[in-house]
Amino acid sequence: MTGQTARVAAIDCGTNSVRLLIADIAPGDGGLTDVERRMEIVRLGEGVDETGRLSPAALDRTFTAMRGYAGLIERHGMETGEGPIKTRVVATSATRDAENRADFVAGVVDIFGVVPEVITGEEEAALSFTGATRELAALRPARPYLVVDIGGGSTEFVLGSSTVDAARSVDIGCVRMTERHLRDGDPPSPQQISNAVADIDAALARVRETVPVDEARTLVGLAGSVTTVSGIALDLPEYDPSRIHLSRITATQVHDVTRRLLHATRAERAALGVMHPGRVDVIGAGALILDRIMREYGFGAVVVSEHDILDGIAWSLV
Repeated sequence: MTGQTARVAAIDCGTNSVRLLIADIAPGDGGLTDVERRMEIVRLGEGVDETGRLSPAALDRTFTAMRGYAGLIERHGMETGEGPIKTRVVATSATRDAENRADFVAGVVDIFGVVPEVITGEEEAALSFTGATRELAALRPARPYLVVDIGGGSTEFVLGSSTVDAARSVDIGCVRMTERHLRDGDPPSPQQISNAVADIDAALARVRETVPVDEARTLVGLAGSVTTVSGIALDLPEYDPSRIHLSRITATQVHDVTRRLLHATRAERAALGVMHPGRVDVIGAGALILDRIMREYGFGAVVVSEHDILDGIAWSLV
């Protein structure tokens, strides 16, 4: 590693998971090299849609994962011989919505020594766009892109070619839709699914008010719901980021996977080789969101990216 290369640490704390990226970023446009990439399902947003508060148990799970990340950041910082790694902690939908987010902020400051940024949906969208699109040029996809980041509490929609032209965040996410509509039943009933569809479609109509989605030529899908759907569509025996990253999944495949997940029992979903244990309960809702996006906006395929807001946070540090 040269003196000019920057080692940075990015932490993304969402509604369902908390993730870490420690990366070396070369000067200019030299690229980003992973040193450490981790993800823990902590369900920080559990119950927030109903109570408006982060529960003590959810905060404890999140802080436990973060303490492990702080140890990794310290260890990898010592390797450079250049002192502490520049670190940025970003929190998104669940923390934006919580009345007691000060408890979350205090815990993060205690663990990392930096104040977490509870960013707006628009800021989240811009970071996701940067992380997802910096390396798409090699595929030569048609522009502009519609980048869709399906999170636990919200979904971000970003339209642009090299920069963001329009963005919107709406409160549909895999955890939120599960807790609102699909929480009872194994599998959920047709009426529950119908209610979720109506909620999602209403949000997609609001997106159209500010984002000209019909101008997009390539749909780019981000985050765990999308990558898991890709892994199932590709019939992978286990989760393989190298196979999933930049895969192209058709609308028919997405619809078939979504139908399969919504009609499966919890045990059947858990038995899928690509399924992370923390996504078993919410993957049906996440897949349904992607399916409705492709149907309502008329996309025949989605390009799946393993790089997202986490990479955007890292790039923002140099």
